[in-house]
Amino acid sequence: MKLRSLMCLFVLLSVVGCGRNEAPQSPELVVYSSRIEQLIKPIFDQFTEETGVRIRYVTDSAGPLLARLNAEGANSPADLLITVDVGNLWQATEMNLLAPIDSAVLAENVPASLRDDQGRWFGMSVRARTIVYARDRVKPEELSTYEALADEKWSGRLCLRTSKKVYNQSLVATMMSANGEAETESIVAGWVKNLAVAPFSSDDKVIEAIAAGQCDVGLVNSYYLARQQAANPDLGVELFWANQQGEGAQGRGVHVNICGVGVTQASDKKALAQQLLEWLSGPEAQLAIANLNQEFPVNPASEPTPLIKEWGAFKADNVPVVEAGRLQADAIRLMDRAGYR
Repeated sequence: MKLRSLMCLFVLLSVVGCGRNEAPQSPELVVYSSRIEQLIKPIFDQFTEETGVRIRYVTDSAGPLLARLNAEGANSPADLLITVDVGNLWQATEMNLLAPIDSAVLAENVPASLRDDQGRWFGMSVRARTIVYARDRVKPEELSTYEALADEKWSGRLCLRTSKKVYNQSLVATMMSANGEAETESIVAGWVKNLAVAPFSSDDKVIEAIAAGQCDVGLVNSYYLARQQAANPDLGVELFWANQQGEGAQGRGVHVNICGVGVTQASDKKALAQQLLEWLSGPEAQLAIANLNQEFPVNPASEPTPLIKEWGAFKADNVPVVEAGRLQADAIRLMDRAGYR
């Protein structure tokens, strides 16, 4: 009996001892991101360093990530979704993939026009889609609005990215909101008529075509130009802020879109996920995000990079970006009718 008692005591002490020696596991969040690794890893590493929370992430295009989240349902390991363009965020909400978050911090840091009114997604960074032009062949005073690029004077001088890219779909969707469907279709048909070459696969190629003299004007997201100007100050392609003057649609401001983030419905760590989301909206993280991709911060307390500041301030279209998502399917059909491929 004594030996049996001693053995039991030894086992008990061993179990307790093992428990004491085991280090507690660090908390972890899983992020599905259509933003590439080089633009998210430094941010996540900074969050981990500050909080001890580890971030595991999966990167892919928006479409496959949304399909994956939908297929996984309540069993998805993802706690947050990061994706570019509000059209993709709109689809995520339509598929009921994102959970509403009520946060005074996010309400303070993210302007209302750059977040979902039910708190299901929030802007993480802002990009402006505007006009770029050849410095030696176009004078800034010749430019004015997106709509004016349909004028005959730009015949054979315009370059565009393919209509299949969500960035152009969102731009046309907001034009529909401002100008109505019939007028927007006429404008887009005018763009097509003015094309110098067939639409390109990327904004970078649009800029390169202007620099090479294939065309004189184009439409791109601002960060593409910033990155090329940083790499080559003698690029010869400049930026023009569209729709700054006039009444109504003519002076409504530059089309802006976002890279946004939301907490997934499937997450069982919503409080921790909200902590990361709030941290991403703070001034320090906003500065880091802006520097990584030459984008604009969503937080009004943060400033853009010096290169972007040189472009000067602009008036942004204050139509809630969610409109781009709501009208996106209609915009795709409109572009197809107008012959924009």
